[in-house]
Amino acid sequence: MNRMGSLGLSVALVVAGATGCATKNYVKNQTAPLVEHTNQLEEKTATNNTQIHDVDDRAQSGIKQSQGAADSATQNAQNATKSAGDAQNSATDAVHRADSLDTMVKNLDNYKSLGNVSVTFGFDKAVLTKDDKEQLDTFAAQLGSAKSYILEVTGGTDSTGPAQYNYDLSQGRADAVVQYLASKYGVAAHRFYLVGIGKDKEVADNKTPEGRKQNRRVEVQMLSNASGNPTVATGNDQ
Repeated sequence: MNRMGSLGLSVALVVAGATGCATKNYVKNQTAPLVEHTNQLEEKTATNNTQIHDVDDRAQSGIKQSQGAADSATQNAQNATKSAGDAQNSATDAVHRADSLDTMVKNLDNYKSLGNVSVTFGFDKAVLTKDDKEQLDTFAAQLGSAKSYILEVTGGTDSTGPAQYNYDLSQGRADAVVQYLASKYGVAAHRFYLVGIGKDKEVADNKTPEGRKQNRRVEVQMLSNASGNPTVATGNDQ
């Protein structure tokens, strides 16, 4: 090949190479924006997904908080209704107890007292002490010869605490006395007239410790029907 032929071939190759590079550069220049745009879309999509999840999480949290608040409001309303019901029941119970005590007094108009005893209890206690039992023993000594009698057992409390709690506590104190006399001296159940009056009827000033102590008591009265049989008999009429 002569020099002119070689030179022509070289020029052709150079032109071909330049053309190839130009083509690649053109393709690269044309596709680069598309790739960049695609990457931007992917980043935006990822960001949007994250924001959507964040919004959803906040929405779910808000729903849970709203539901919790609604549940709490419902519970508070139910508690308020129950408290109102309890207060009404306590008031009704107090009226019934007062009526019961009034009826008892009226029914005892024909009875006369043969003896009485009063025992006191510690704060919030319904357990007989040794001294209480000794006093009850002395009182019970006359039961063996008595006839046609009943025992009026009245439990009381000081003014500390809710009314319903004190009704229950006074009843428990009266029960303790009844159980002691019934188990140790065989006093029949029909002999007892039992009532717990709570703090409704104080015997001393609740403003002093000594007064409150006297109000934490159970009073026992032995009563006999004056129009009935003689009050003393040789036998043990239990």
